[in-house]
Amino acid sequence: MDSPFIEIERKNTMNSPLPKQTPTITLDGEEVAFTEGETIYEIAERNRKQVPTLCYDPRLEAFGGCRLCIVELEGARNPVASCTTKATPGMVVRTATDEIEKYRKTLLEMVTSENRELEVDSLRGYAAQELTTLVNRYEARTGRFIGAQSGTSNTDDKNPFILRDYDLCISCYRCVRVCAEQEGDYAISVMNRGFHTQITTEFNGELRDSACTFCGQCVQTCPTGALADKKAMRAVDRPGEIEKTRTICPYCGVGCSIDLLTKEDRIVGIHPAMDGPANEGALCVKGQFAFDFVHHPDRLTTPLVRREDGELHEASWDEALDRAAEGFRQVNEKYGRHSIYGVASGRAPSEAAYLMQKFIRVGFGTNYIDNCSRA
Repeated sequence: MDSPFIEIERKNTMNSPLPKQTPTITLDGEEVAFTEGETIYEIAERNRKQVPTLCYDPRLEAFGGCRLCIVELEGARNPVASCTTKATPGMVVRTATDEIEKYRKTLLEMVTSENRELEVDSLRGYAAQELTTLVNRYEARTGRFIGAQSGTSNTDDKNPFILRDYDLCISCYRCVRVCAEQEGDYAISVMNRGFHTQITTEFNGELRDSACTFCGQCVQTCPTGALADKKAMRAVDRPGEIEKTRTICPYCGVGCSIDLLTKEDRIVGIHPAMDGPANEGALCVKGQFAFDFVHHPDRLTTPLVRREDGELHEASWDEALDRAAEGFRQVNEKYGRHSIYGVASGRAPSEAAYLMQKFIRVGFGTNYIDNCSRA
């Protein structure tokens, strides 16, 4: 299985039409067309070549740091990084020769000399198991090289959302780049160089004291789980299989697509939908982390009807709807249609808001309809 990001990119590019009379390259013995500006990596992915990578996120500018995406380019002295090499007409590229695969295995063994914890739970983040997947795919020997771990963990960072376990870090810089390029926050940066490189925040402090908005993008792009979802991690030992359900974030009208992570019908975490048309993998702090209200004990799960004793009692939906309809009818007959006023919830989806205004305007003949988000 490849990176989940790559699977999304393939779906988006497989059916993309190419202009007529496009230039071509030879890719693993097959002549394939490309558009000007495409990299070898993009062409390879579009043609379903399994080129590995750890520093690549299709939403970010190509970085070329991990070197796992190297390919053989006829006429070049050494292998080249396919993610940063633009295609030119007539190129002859080989993506998976024995020599290239040997390089990749060795590179993975060097990476795991710094990060030896490979059994990470998928609840840590959207891409948290990328390194594990590649190590298993190449049967890399995790103990071949001995090296110092990449960073000093900040597991005591008191923010409520993001775990910073830098002992799992491989310095791919995806978190740094997504924070800068996608969010524009620049809350995550790099300290020192070479073997002493560490991912850090402003003045090496805590996330809550930085420019971080807790959008969670750094968590979802991390390929090792070094940055992890604290709230989701609470459910690691919870029984049951993780199930994903695609839905829309209820907080505002943007309509961000999300995947709810559930165990035994209880939400334990949220992944942004990388192919969501409105958000393309981005969420705000509410969409990413604020799902506790769903299971709050104060939330009504059955209708309540006030009976003769003046107290609210649980009732069936039929009884509750009949009681509400009768109440509306009496008010309408006694005070007129403009005595009825409707307020839609700001957490309701657009479809529910549309039905609410239709119910008030058509059902009662009044325009007295508003939304609580205006308050």
